Amino acid sequence: MKRIFATLIAFVIALPAWAAIEIKEVTSPGGITAWLVEDHSIPFTALELRFRGGTSLDDPDKRGAVYLMSGLIEEGAGDMDARTYARELEALAASFQYDASDDSVSISAQFLTENRDEVIDLLRTTIHEPRFDEDAVERVKAQILSGLRSDQTDPNDIAGRNFARMAYGDHPYGSEGKGSIESVGALTRDDVVAAYDSVFAKDRLYVGAVGDITAEELGALLDTLLADLPETGKPIPERAEVNIPGGVSVVEFDTPQSVALFGHAGIDRDDPDFFAAFILNHILGGGGFESRLMQEVREKRGLTYGIATYLVPKDLASVYLGSVSSSNDRIAEAVEVIRAEWARAATEGVTQKELDDAKTYLTGAYPLRFDGNGRIAGIMVGMQMENLPIDYIATRNDKVNAVTLEEVNRVASELLNPEGLHFTIVGKPEGLDG
Repeated sequence: MKRIFATLIAFVIALPAWAAIEIKEVTSPGGITAWLVEDHSIPFTALELRFRGGTSLDDPDKRGAVYLMSGLIEEGAGDMDARTYARELEALAASFQYDASDDSVSISAQFLTENRDEVIDLLRTTIHEPRFDEDAVERVKAQILSGLRSDQTDPNDIAGRNFARMAYGDHPYGSEGKGSIESVGALTRDDVVAAYDSVFAKDRLYVGAVGDITAEELGALLDTLLADLPETGKPIPERAEVNIPGGVSVVEFDTPQSVALFGHAGIDRDDPDFFAAFILNHILGGGGFESRLMQEVREKRGLTYGIATYLVPKDLASVYLGSVSSSNDRIAEAVEVIRAEWARAATEGVTQKELDDAKTYLTGAYPLRFDGNGRIAGIMVGMQMENLPIDYIATRNDKVNAVTLEEVNRVASELLNPEGLHFTIVGKPEGLDG
């Protein structure tokens, strides 16, 4: 009980002030690189491992294999079946979490210093000797299939699938990373093993560690844990060709409220204009109740309870998306207002006050992200994957503040494409012009 209590305390205690976060680059004796933030105030460490590629590595006829594999990693390893494995993890008062997205597979581990060696031994067995027992494969497949059946009746999921298929075509981004009912139903244990072999390799590995561990200790830990990984995994797919024609597409669905996903081509994270686009998005639709779209669509006209826009810079393509829902008889008006605001921002830009207010919010909210060791470890790994400099946390707000009104308005004129906006609407919308 004392161990579990200590673990819970460790989960909620954050590091000192975010501005004081000092990241060290650590290279293990075996050549594995990681970023480390040392904090010896509590006997607890968070370790984040991320492998680039994710569900995009699936073969076209094996969609869902990587996602299924990520769900099976903790279903037994070495000589431990799923139940024995779960008991061992609980006895160590440790936490392992696994996730798969379009662009990565991640393993998040959190553990007490007193149990570090035993936890790393267990994690090593997890990574290197997953069992993929047939009964576990069938059990996790059934769970995924249940979720996919539920998604078929969710208007938001329907809109997302249809928009992605239009935008990315045959690229892996164009279909659901979890797979379809048909593809997942056909997956075998051999497919899971092949997915495992495609993901876990050194050439796509990124590591972040935060907590009660020194650089020397982390280096030894990394070699123990990861030195035996293969050097290379399955090649990453080519970039997607984004094809989003302007207009409206409707998926008929029996519901009193239509759901719309809208957008066009976006901007890459490494584009010199990204920060200007980031601020622009906050003003246009990403800033909650203060954004232009929220004011125009909700506050002035009462067309929706909420609307939001967001930049989506994936590894292999970038889009600019938004979402809104409204009653079937008012969704057409919402679409008209969104297009008008998109055009107004593109032609007239934003004001100095809007820019100043956005900067104040974005710089003030940034420190709130650093609310725990695990969160910081994840942020550091994301920084590495995006090729950001190691001092990015300390300089990020300076980059936001350096953006000028002229830059934001130039980017607005170049990025925003009101004629190219496409609305995928799920429901029974009335009065749409197309």
